[in-house]
Amino acid sequence: MRALHTISISIEKNEYVALMGPSGSGKSTLMNMLGCLDTPTSGEYRLNGKDVSRMNDNQLADIRNKEIGFVFQTFNLLPRYTALENVGLPLVYSGIGKMKRDERAREVLNQVGLTDRINHRPNELSGGQKQRVAIARAMVNHPSIILADEPTGNLDSKTSLEIMSLFAEIQAKGNTVILVTHEEDIALHAKRIIRVKDGFVESDQKKG
Repeated sequence: MRALHTISISIEKNEYVALMGPSGSGKSTLMNMLGCLDTPTSGEYRLNGKDVSRMNDNQLADIRNKEIGFVFQTFNLLPRYTALENVGLPLVYSGIGKMKRDERAREVLNQVGLTDRINHRPNELSGGQKQRVAIARAMVNHPSIILADEPTGNLDSKTSLEIMSLFAEIQAKGNTVILVTHEEDIALHAKRIIRVKDGFVESDQKKG
């Protein structure tokens, strides 16, 4: 059984897009394709002009590290690391030295409003603060795309609105933001909503 059928979408630089669909609709498979976590069995996926659907595992890992910043519902922070160390982790894989790592990590933690929490570990942070650390980590490598999978799923309503405001700021500064959600009120923060159903794009609407 195919998770996705004939899908053709184009997302431009600096767009803010929400992918919506019920469980089993194919939206998670589509997200994995966009994030270079899965490769399509046919067709092609071009990211910044490169056909990533033909790349090997090492090339895909390099693309994921440099071009895509991931934000997950469960934060995925390392418990023994401070906020600063968690944010700097992608730079380790890029071969950047500790001084420059820490400098860049401080910069993005400041951008997400966590200057006073850089030496705190995840168990010393609230859910909203953990997600801000995760967003800072996603931004640290200057990626082309921020890909957020149900980023407010573990947060209360007030904190969810704060996180969505942060994504709007990130997009306003030039990043492409792709948000995967099943919550209508969260999707409405995006400027374009792509709805997936039964492996097909059901609708693709830009807000005026």
